[in-house]
Amino acid sequence: MIKIKPLEETDELQEAGTFQPLTAQEVQQLRQKMPLLSVWRVVGVQISVGAVAALLAGWATDSVVALSVGYGALSVVIPAALFARGMTSPASSVNVGAAVFGFLLWEIVKIGLTLAMLLVAPRVVSQVSWPAMLVGLVLTMKVYWIALGVRSVFYPKVNFNTEHKNVR
Repeated sequence: MIKIKPLEETDELQEAGTFQPLTAQEVQQLRQKMPLLSVWRVVGVQISVGAVAALLAGWATDSVVALSVGYGALSVVIPAALFARGMTSPASSVNVGAAVFGFLLWEIVKIGLTLAMLLVAPRVVSQVSWPAMLVGLVLTMKVYWIALGVRSVFYPKVNFNTEHKNVR
């Protein structure tokens, strides 16, 4: 039979009890090493990815496919820009509750606007190519994952190759 030591007897709990908050200088050093990700930078890269995808589709195929790819990219970029605007407004940073409510509200608005743009696509783009539009939509949406994985695109002034050590 395996006996588990009670939590009170572990060294980890004792170490956790010695937590010391960071000083203002340590926080500033930490922010320099690990800056916040700008939502506007993500939107800017989404615009670039969508434009390149539409231009490549126009170069490789006809204008209907290029317009469909571009509209699919716009179906992500416009709601993302609206979301970014809502999240960076002063009302969203009043307190934690307002920030959480603002995030949920703007995320619902973003999803709703994306669906609405997809529903009106046949009226906006004549002879819409649904596969091409979905390619533009998916490529532009994947920028969020690129933002998490390829930090050098989004944090050009930070060297992430160095080891992250304690600030002290």
